Amino acid sequence: MNTPKFSILITTYNRLEALKYTLNTLNDFLVSDDIEFIICIDGSTDGTQEFLRSNYLNISLICHDESRGLIASRNELLNLTKAKYAISIDDDANFLTDNVLENIEYLFERYPKCGVQSFSVFWDLNVPENTIKYEDIRLVNGFIGCGHVWNMEAWKAIPNYPEWFVFYGEEDFAAFQLFKKEWDVFYNPNILVHHRVSIKNRSKHKDYYTRLRRSLRAGWYLYFLFYPTKQIPKRFIYTLWVQIKTKIFNGDLGAIIPIIKAIFDVLTNIPKLKTNSNRLSLKQFEEFSKLPSVKIYWKPKNSNL
Repeated sequence: MNTPKFSILITTYNRLEALKYTLNTLNDFLVSDDIEFIICIDGSTDGTQEFLRSNYLNISLICHDESRGLIASRNELLNLTKAKYAISIDDDANFLTDNVLENIEYLFERYPKCGVQSFSVFWDLNVPENTIKYEDIRLVNGFIGCGHVWNMEAWKAIPNYPEWFVFYGEEDFAAFQLFKKEWDVFYNPNILVHHRVSIKNRSKHKDYYTRLRRSLRAGWYLYFLFYPTKQIPKRFIYTLWVQIKTKIFNGDLGAIIPIIKAIFDVLTNIPKLKTNSNRLSLKQFEEFSKLPSVKIYWKPKNSNL
């Protein structure tokens, strides 16, 4: 096989049925000689490995005996691919638009300093009412983990995702590193991804407080790693106060423990924060702060979702 232009990278853990659906939507990509397909099976015990070996001989597999985590798996996939552009989607996500590869290549060629493209993502169990878009390509400050594509030249220019984050924050970590290396991140609305997840029900899931803890500490990690020193105390205190006011004062007493644990996580990881810090100058921080936020949730106009 010649060096592929594109790769599709998926990491999965015990979600075989969701993965089957996703792969079925990617059939056209699976038969192309110009696309490398790699899946990391991160310690799954639900028969994923056996299913893929029996039904998808053209997919390369990385198989972990025990789960190493999403971030470690993504690092492994990105460091293994030989492609020029590496598309990362979740095992419970699929494309809803046509000409995906053409749109990706067009943007990278139009903006040679584009390191990552963040796709437009629709979050719901059902497909959207329509997929009509009224948005333009734009420079943004980050990208979405469940649907994006790397210019591999940019990936090789920055450190790997921080595996000690465990979950949440790794894309923001990479976005700061890219900015420091003068690579850009673009929002590409011409590619729509359906992330088959119910956002409304997430607060009812048993892992809600685990997610709260990890998202909080990830945000605080980023302050200590990249923000100018004088910006850190007021931002840390402000975000802590917002959590107390919006959750604990509103009766969500279960949030107390994950908030305290998130603070403890920051204190525990002070050595790593010092070792890995790559602070923006005040001028760089001002420039970065002016970038529009990446659009995390897309929905059709006049939608009730």
